[in-house]
Formats: sequence, structure tokens, C-alpha cells
Amino acid sequence: MKNGVILAILSSLVFSIMNAFVKAVSLSIPYSEVVFFRSIIGTILIYLIMKYDKVEFLRKDIPLLILRGVLGSLYLLAYFYTISKIPLADASILVHLSPFFVIIFSVIFLKEKISKKTIYLLPIVILGAILVIQPFNYSTYSIYALFGIVSAIFSAGASITIRYLSKKHHAYEIIFYFLATATLVSVPLMWNDFTIPTARELFYLVCIGSVSLLGQVFLTKAFTHEKAAVVAITRYIGIVFNGMWGFLFWTEVPDMLTVLGGILIVTACIVQSWKKQKITS
Repeated sequence: MKNGVILAILSSLVFSIMNAFVKAVSLSIPYSEVVFFRSIIGTILIYLIMKYDKVEFLRKDIPLLILRGVLGSLYLLAYFYTISKIPLADASILVHLSPFFVIIFSVIFLKEKISKKTIYLLPIVILGAILVIQPFNYSTYSIYALFGIVSAIFSAGASITIRYLSKKHHAYEIIFYFLATATLVSVPLMWNDFTIPTARELFYLVCIGSVSLLGQVFLTKAFTHEKAAVVAITRYIGIVFNGMWGFLFWTEVPDMLTVLGGILIVTACIVQSWKKQKITS
């Protein structure tokens, strides 16, 4: 097994552990406060890493760096809220819709062409999302699941800005702006609902901030060792990891419609990534 694939699997495992911590602490700590601790701890750590590696802050593209930070912040808020309300596996499936939103946004904002094969796959993804959300069975669950879709949209928007910024800026600088902005955005949201964490909850929050940065490092290194398409495909194992934690700790068992919807989404995304791999190989 190649190093890039191993690193991609490790990143998915680490992020799934972070999600489990988020799920656990969200039972008593507001999701906006979880985002705050995740972001401020990550900001401090990435700043120290930048100092150690002597990575400088550039004075260009600051508005776009801030936009990337805002989009990333909104993604975190929507995703953590989703995790706090629905099963981990379901939330993970929905956020993995982001690759197809990336395709749509790249056509709109980057003027990239969309292939006919991608157009054929989009209805499959939409059907998969419908099966997971189950809007025909209206309930509060359906509303919470919609936030998972929103998190995927914001994640895709952030990815588009990263695609542009990565040509001129160091990855650490982009990550710093993301986490620093998320810290600032989460402050007013948690101001009236701030809950003083217990020792255990504080431990969870510190783990979330530390583990998420470790996952980001693994993911960044995975992209440097392996083709982006291979890494993208490998990361879908994260759905399995999230489902495993959900079952072990919260006895979350997805129904058949969710499983079918997840299979459709993952299959369509893997086919899309595989097509790109075939083109670039």
C-alpha cells in the first residue's frame, strides 16, 4: 500500500475520532462553543508551527484568505451542528456531497467545463441525498439533515478558494486564516450560551482542537505523496469509521434508505474521481 493512501486513511481515521469527540461533547456544550475551542486551539498550534518552519504571512490576497476563512467557519458551524443532531454516519455521508458542489462552483466561478459523464452522475448523487435526508418523511431529522447539505456547500466554496490560494500561499497560512476567522465568527454565536466545561468536557475540547490539526497534516501530506483522485477516493473510508463510532458509543444504526443513499453518493463520487484519475494517469 502506498504512503499516500496510508496517510489518507490515517487522516480519515483521525477526523472520525474528532467527530466522535464533537458528538460526545455536544451533548452538553453548544456547537458554537465547540467550534470556538476547536478553532482557537488550532490557531495557536498552527501559528507555532509556522514560526518553527519560518513560514511568513504574505500581504496579498487578504480578502480572499478571509473569504476562505468565513466559508470554512460556516462549514464547521453547520457540520458540528449536524453532528450534534443526527447520527455520525449520516452527517458524514451528507458532508461528502461537497465534491459535486465543487464541480458546480468550478463551472460558475472558475469557468471550468463540466463533462457529460459528470452530468449523468449528478442525478444519482441527488437521489442519494434525498434518500439520506428523507424529506418525504417530514420531521425535525429532515431539517437537521439539511444542515449537512449546507455544510457540504460551504466546504465546496472553501475548496474553490483554496484551489486559487494554494498557487501563491503556503498551506499553513491558508489553514491559519481559516482557524483564526472561525474563532472570531464563533465568539458572538456562543456569547449568550457559553457553558463552563467540566474537566472531562475540557479534555474533549482540547482533543478536538489537537486531533483535527493532526488530521489536517496527514491529509496535506497525503496529497503530496499521491494523486488527488486516489486520496479523494480513499477518504470515503471515513464514512465507515464514523459509522463505527456511532454504533459503538451511541448505538446508531442507519436504516436501509440511508444505507442505499450513502451507497449511491459514494459510488457516484468514486466514479467521478476515478474518471479524473484515468485522465491524469
